[in-house]
Amino acid sequence: MANERRTTIQSIDRAAGILKALGAGPLRLGVSELADRLGLARPTVHGLLQTLVVHGFVEQDPASEKYQLGPGLLQLGYSYLDLNELRSRSIVHADRLATRTGLAVRAGVMHGTSVVIVHHVFRPDDTLQILEVGLQLPVHASALGKALLAHLDARVVDGLIQEGLPKLTKHTLSATRLRQELKTIREQGVATERNEAVLGESSVGAAIFDRTGAAVGAIGVAGETERVFPRAPARHPAQAVIEAARGVSRELGAPRWSVSA
Repeated sequence: MANERRTTIQSIDRAAGILKALGAGPLRLGVSELADRLGLARPTVHGLLQTLVVHGFVEQDPASEKYQLGPGLLQLGYSYLDLNELRSRSIVHADRLATRTGLAVRAGVMHGTSVVIVHHVFRPDDTLQILEVGLQLPVHASALGKALLAHLDARVVDGLIQEGLPKLTKHTLSATRLRQELKTIREQGVATERNEAVLGESSVGAAIFDRTGAAVGAIGVAGETERVFPRAPARHPAQAVIEAARGVSRELGAPRWSVSA
């Protein structure tokens, strides 16, 4: 019984090590990479990964055959979301932003090569809409993602680009254009995305900073391109988005709203 107990605890410890390794950075990892990092045999790591995949805690990319954290962890974390400070601090500001712009509002955090939506406010009209909490947006082709990328260490951005960012539409930015745009986002404090992930849909977003000055999330608006980028300049939502992000950041204790502020 004692040996069985030790084995069970060891298995949990190893599985936890895999989850932590996958969550430590934005890049997917293969079996060999995980085995080397954790000092475990490759068959052991492979077996643990398959178990975690079955439960949805880990998912495998079909193209690279590498692994990343799975949506099952988010499902377990729904109760945590109710206690999550970033989400709770975003609620009032997100409601105001939706009312002010007439657009749907999203707040999200970075997850690998995606941004996971942790809070979503419906567009304030009577049309049918679907709750997007838990939705994963492409980090390179969404305003929330680009707002976060702009404030990451350059080496992390380089790693993401080297891994390969898929071209989702004809408007998805190339690596060169993405780097140029990230510089502009850092300077101006707001990110935009036009038809880069889905044709006909666009978004505007800005990073949220915590008390350490780190970009811990982003908030923004999304919808039909014509509504997000209206012809009348006065109706452009950028300033409203910036003010919402600044408000959440202030509540999180950020010493300043953005790197350039």
